[in-house]
Amino acid sequence: MLKLFNKKPLSVVGVMSGTSLDGLDICLVHFEKKSDSWTYTIEAANTVPYSAEAKIKLSDIEKLTAREITKLDYDFGHFIGKEVRKFLSRLNRSADVVASHGHTAFHSPALGYTLQIGKGAAIVAETGIPCISDFRSTDVCRNGQGAPLVPIGDKLLFAGYDICLNLGGIANISFDNANNERVACDVAPCNMLLNYLSLQLGMEYDAYGDVGAKGMVNYDLFNRLNELEFYGLLGPKSLGREWFEQKVVPAIASCNASLQDKLRTAYEHIAFQISKSTAEISPGAMLVTGGGARNRFLVQLITEKVKHHVVVPQSMLVDFKEALIFAFLAALFLDGTPSALASSTGAAADSIAGCLYL
Repeated sequence: MLKLFNKKPLSVVGVMSGTSLDGLDICLVHFEKKSDSWTYTIEAANTVPYSAEAKIKLSDIEKLTAREITKLDYDFGHFIGKEVRKFLSRLNRSADVVASHGHTAFHSPALGYTLQIGKGAAIVAETGIPCISDFRSTDVCRNGQGAPLVPIGDKLLFAGYDICLNLGGIANISFDNANNERVACDVAPCNMLLNYLSLQLGMEYDAYGDVGAKGMVNYDLFNRLNELEFYGLLGPKSLGREWFEQKVVPAIASCNASLQDKLRTAYEHIAFQISKSTAEISPGAMLVTGGGARNRFLVQLITEKVKHHVVVPQSMLVDFKEALIFAFLAALFLDGTPSALASSTGAAADSIAGCLYL
């Protein structure tokens, strides 16, 4: 471990902003390494909802100029830093380091770039605490997808589960293959798709799936979505908002079904793609986390379609697993342990993810 951080346990504030724009997730986690095993304890966690103005800015980044994006990068970093400072102040706690994923502005690994805004230097300026951020760039520069990065946490912190499924803005899975390598991929748009349709129905989101459950599956739209090129690609593969807007939104717009039926079809599509992606994995326990794990109808559909035992853990882990694992990436960074796995991202080699601001 770097000399400045040679502490046991190591206290890390993990910060995550997902594509579904639910808010800024912040959690304080304590990590300890004994031999080759890691343990963690989440002391506290909180989600800071985004204002309507912030949601518009973060969802319309592609419409901004280069200068406006640069300013937003710094502004969002200051916002994260202030929220972390307030979070720790309320707890009357300190931390050794902040681990910030930031918010994905652009993600085009096939073109060799990715951008998560939320300047690490601004976070340090606001908190007085070192910050590790920019977790995806090194992997992309090694011809990887830059995602998913959660698999190393799944492997080292949740080894008791055969599959880890995250139902965030995008659904993704990770599991160990026959060679004991952690493999992973994005599966399908999840809350990003459900929220897109919910907003058109006058709801911010379909909390428990009650509205979608009342619709009918439109098989023309269902088949059209399943025929998208992405689903025929072999992993590693990842999705971003650009793909959703360029491929999924037009498919939905071209369908004449009612909005409620489109929403019902979206649920069916997500559950079908998850079952398809896990069909060749030996039966076992599947840990399901992320905001979508609170959606009873979605979890019911997944449970019906997969051959695995679906486990939805206690709410703290459901809501903050990604923030927890990005905090863990900071612990691995300081330990000098690779966290971006080539087996999961398709990069030329494993890499130590992140950039440290002191």
